[in-house]
Amino acid sequence: MLIYNVTINIEESVEKEWLTWMQEVHIPEVIATGKFVKALMTRVRTEEEMGGVTYSVQYGCPSQQHLDAYYEQDADRLRLASNKFAGKFVAFRTELEVISQH
Repeated sequence: MLIYNVTINIEESVEKEWLTWMQEVHIPEVIATGKFVKALMTRVRTEEEMGGVTYSVQYGCPSQQHLDAYYEQDADRLRLASNKFAGKFVAFRTELEVISQH
């Protein structure tokens, strides 16, 4: 199992609208690709020196092949959808390999 983690810092002025869009539109669209089995959205509990509010979305992915297929077939299209918030957020993505779960 892999976790595709997307960490986003969003400006407070659009946070509420963005959060609704993420929960009602974007995350369901990512899951609908069939490449992921679950998603967990969290708020990072820290004071941000740069301002804004930081969230992490962790998508559970069964294999590297699923993740590679997401990158090749879906990622660009789904990332473009966030253009409605252009200039209001920064994001970075990481891949995590699950070693154990307790």
